[in-house]
Amino acid sequence: MDRSSVIFGNKIDKETLKKAEKSKRKYIKKYGDDSGADYKLGVENIEALDFLGAKKMVFADNAEPLPENALIVGNIRMGFGHYRISIAMASCAKALGYEPFWLDLAGFDATGSEMIREQNAMYSLASRISQKSRLFNKFVWEPLNSEGFKKITYNAKDQKNSELLVPIFKRIPKDVPYIATHVWPSQAAIHAGLTHVVNAIPDNWPMGLHLSEGAIHAVQTPFAYFGYKTLRGFAKYPLKGMPESDIKMVGRYVDHELLVGLENDNARRIERIKSGKPMRFLLTVGGAGAGFKSFCETVVHLLPYVKAGKAAVIINFGDHKDVYTKMQKKLKLEGVKEFFNEYDKLKAEAERIKGGDCSGIYAIYNEDIFEAVYSTNLLMPVSDVLITKPSELSFYPIPKIFMKHIGGHEIYGSINSQEIGDGSPECPTSELINEMIDRFIKDKDLFCHIVERINELKATGYYDGGYECVRLATKK
Repeated sequence: MDRSSVIFGNKIDKETLKKAEKSKRKYIKKYGDDSGADYKLGVENIEALDFLGAKKMVFADNAEPLPENALIVGNIRMGFGHYRISIAMASCAKALGYEPFWLDLAGFDATGSEMIREQNAMYSLASRISQKSRLFNKFVWEPLNSEGFKKITYNAKDQKNSELLVPIFKRIPKDVPYIATHVWPSQAAIHAGLTHVVNAIPDNWPMGLHLSEGAIHAVQTPFAYFGYKTLRGFAKYPLKGMPESDIKMVGRYVDHELLVGLENDNARRIERIKSGKPMRFLLTVGGAGAGFKSFCETVVHLLPYVKAGKAAVIINFGDHKDVYTKMQKKLKLEGVKEFFNEYDKLKAEAERIKGGDCSGIYAIYNEDIFEAVYSTNLLMPVSDVLITKPSELSFYPIPKIFMKHIGGHEIYGSINSQEIGDGSPECPTSELINEMIDRFIKDKDLFCHIVERINELKATGYYDGGYECVRLATKK
């Protein structure tokens, strides 16, 4: 069934459809036509996620049948965000009695996977350029991420390109519960005929990019719900909106492991601050290493607090050791506690500082993508404040200070966090970030208010979006 020409009852113009067909043909010409391929799927263990029993789906000589309680998390590697949300979905699936299977559509030797890798490389390159060129950021990157991706016509091209992913799904049962954490895995599953698909939309800014008609669209906030329900602003003229059966507001996507002990983690945060112990700041370096200058200036501002015993700094460099090397060359930090490819050692240290002391500066790096992403999860419960750009981490239950966004769509993550009371406004300059750091350290009442607000939000189910996505996918 063609899903490019009519999207939620809205007809797409012929010129857009021609461009969509041309795009698909371009990838077939470049990477080959594998529509007749019979890809068999086996599984491999994911050691870093062994506590979830999550298994990665891979091409194999013999197809391996899925168990009755299987749930597939369809995703792509694009920075850390979609992997992070995918882990949250797998975690919630495990907690509700399902066996999670990891389907990274960018990880196969297939035409559709090549298409994803090419587009991801282009996105990452543009993201890096946007941090170096103000003109490119102002006139190209910001408008594309906020208004370009918002147009419903943009969805037509993606729908056509995602047809290239269908061969990977040939052996997957049509009725398996399936949660997609990026729109391409959702569109591909629908094209392949899967019937229990949830499209977990990651951002708070409604965009045509994220539409996947045929799936249940899960959103995290009322703002996103209204935008997708009405499709307001997706074209220059009013559009037909989405049926209620196709969209559900579920709350924020958060891992079971981060929620089950959240009240105790928050009690320890308040106790640490009231007793005068160092405030623990967790910084995350994005997949593209964006915001390097701001990160350095933030660390420099924190150094006097570290020396005075008023702050501890924990930085997860993910799988980008070059960013750490570059930072060390620039700042010449001394006495850094380095955890490089020492995941088990990091887990032990996170457990130690849960009820013990934490001081100085920590640097974390892992070559393995799962370890790189999940290191932040290990550290969030034992940290006090997360300093991050307002992307997917803006929805996590920890007090947050937001750095400048990378792409206009991220702005609305910080807006939502500020409005509900679990994070700061976006701080687009180093001066504003440093001012907010000073405020958090010196104003204990403000910090404790945010922590208590997170407890209130948890009690309302506001962080239960991962569980709800699992229930939608499994029809329970």
